[in-house]
This record gives sequence, C-alpha cells and structure tokens, in this order.
Amino acid sequence: MDEHSGRVALVTGGASGIGRAVAELLAARGASVAVNALRDDEAAEAAGSIGGSAIGVAADVSDGASIAAAVEKTVQAFGKLDVLVTSAGIQRYGSVAGTDEKTWDDVFAVNVKGAYLAARAAIPHLRRSGSGAVVLVSSVQARVTQTDVAAYSASKAALNAVARSMAVDEARYGIRVNAVCPGSVDTPMLRRSAGLFSDGSADGVQQTIEAWGRSHPLGRVAQPAEVAEVVAFLAGPRASFVTGTDVLVDGGLLAALSVALPDDAGTK
Repeated sequence: MDEHSGRVALVTGGASGIGRAVAELLAARGASVAVNALRDDEAAEAAGSIGGSAIGVAADVSDGASIAAAVEKTVQAFGKLDVLVTSAGIQRYGSVAGTDEKTWDDVFAVNVKGAYLAARAAIPHLRRSGSGAVVLVSSVQARVTQTDVAAYSASKAALNAVARSMAVDEARYGIRVNAVCPGSVDTPMLRRSAGLFSDGSADGVQQTIEAWGRSHPLGRVAQPAEVAEVVAFLAGPRASFVTGTDVLVDGGLLAALSVALPDDAGTK
C-alpha cells in the first residue's frame, strides 16, 4: 500500500513511541519523512533506522523559532510539506493542589504550545499542498481522567480543542485536522510511568503494564504500531472527508463502565 507515495510528512516526537511508529509507517507507505526529536542524535538515529529519504530535524517544539526552523529544513529537503503529525508530549503527575506552577507550564509548553507552534509554522506549506493533513496525538484523558493527572489531562483536552479550531479555520484551504486519543500504549513514556508505580524492576514494570492492560476490555495495552495505523489513515486520502474529530484508539476503555455485573448474571 503506497497511499502516501509522493507526500512529505513531518512527525514531532518521532524518535520514540507512537511518533516513531507513525514515522516508520508513513515512510513504509511511500512518504518522505522528517523525524523531529529534541536532540540531534535522537533525530538522526530514528531517521537512519527508517532509511530511504527520511531525515532527522532536531528542534524544541516549545520554542517557536526552533520548530519553525525544523519545518523549513523539511521543506528545503523535500520541496513541500503535506502532513504534520504532532506526537511530542510529556507526562507529569499531580492534582491541581499538588502541581507547582512550573510543572503545569512545562506540560502545556510541550503538549499544547508545541502542537500550536508546529502547526503555525507548517500551515503556510500545508495550504500550498492542496491536500494537507494534520494529526494531533492526544489521549483518552482528554475526555476522562485518572487521579493526579491534572496538568496532563487538561493539556490533552486543550489539544482536542485546538484540533477542532484548526479544522474549521483551515477547511477552506483543503487542510484536514484531526486528533487521535489512545488509551494505554506500550511506549517508553508508559514504561517510565509504570516504574513510578512499581518497584522499578523490569518484572515490576511489566506486571504494572499488564495490570493496566486488564482495565481495557481487550485485556491489554496497545502497541505503538496500532495507533500509527489510525494516524496514517487520518493523514491519508482515504480519510478525505474526515476532519475536526478526535478518534479513540483505546481498546474499548471508554466504552466500559467501571461497575460490572456479576459473572453469572447472564445465566439467571
């Protein structure tokens, strides 16, 4: 399947986790891909692993000049830009009362401002594409929340609102904008979180991830490639009439009530 053949994509946060899976899949389906990471070595390693025409473009997404330079480097290398995927994100724990101001600002600087700055720099090029697409990687926690994730949850809800606003504003230019909202995904970020809620050993982390997986009706956490499939679809021509929405990729997590009937309820 070469549905992205001839297209050019920039993926922020593309060196690991969901972003890397997206970059790999878009490249496999024909796109030229610029992989963004905070550090040069991370971006170069990811691009080298992908191969083909992939390039690394290091930038701090929370710095307007930095991410704008990465966008320009992408356009200089490939001549245009058709797809922007914003996957850079950070997770911090704490309630509103327990989150200091700097932590709150740090989360919003990367998760929300980073997406805004990347999109602001990319939009002039996406308008010229004629079939531009933006996909923001959000979270189920844009809609519901756990305890002690106030900044993260709020940032993801804001990200969904940004997607809707951009979709309405840019529709006249043929740009589609959507968000994806994954449940738990086996990424380095999730494993770092699991380390905080376990003894930190490899076995402890794995057991915690498996326990979190059991809260999803499908009984497991997702793999990054499963989320990447949805991102690639939304970024491609088969989703030509899909814009302004957020798509759950959560293994049924938000479909299930936390209160379950007894196991034998259906037999009586």
